[in-house]
Amino acid sequence: MDIESFREYCLAKQGVTEEFPFGPETLVFKVYGKMFALTDIISFESINLKCDPEKAIELRERYPAVLPGYHMNKNHWNTVMIDGSIDERSLREWIDDSYDLVFASLPASLRKSLHRP
Repeated sequence: MDIESFREYCLAKQGVTEEFPFGPETLVFKVYGKMFALTDIISFESINLKCDPEKAIELRERYPAVLPGYHMNKNHWNTVMIDGSIDERSLREWIDDSYDLVFASLPASLRKSLHRP
């Protein structure tokens, strides 16, 4: 996965915006103002994704390229190294999981406005 395919995949999701709240190099994707993914646009060496705490531990144990979230809550965020060791299907699944976790935490009125099941 490259930066453009990552960006396009995130932006294709309902209610998603992209922002640079941490400076011009850190691209953040949010759904209704809540972060679900971020990356450094200069190097694109890793992406940070929200994750269920139990699954986060499982992924870290299974994949050397999955680390506790850098500068994030280590219980709820993983940093996934983009080094070719994780297939694109898995990366997309983890992006979906991150989006879904954040989406589920939104108030019901916002979730309904996006017309998701």
